[in-house]
Amino acid sequence: MSTTPAKSTATKGDILRILCAFFLPPLGVFLQVGFGLHFWLNLFLTLAFWVPGMIHPLYIILSR
Repeated sequence: MSTTPAKSTATKGDILRILCAFFLPPLGVFLQVGFGLHFWLNLFLTLAFWVPGMIHPLYIILSR
């Protein structure tokens, strides 16, 4: 039974977006999806509740 190494799905662009999302979460979402529902949702989450606003961009960036 051989195991193959897991393929990394993160690109250099993803790493840049994650870093942007760490300092300003809506920016990371904007760079991934633009001014759409997810951007406005993340802006609300960041302003109202900081922690969900930090988790949401990671979900958006890593799921696409």
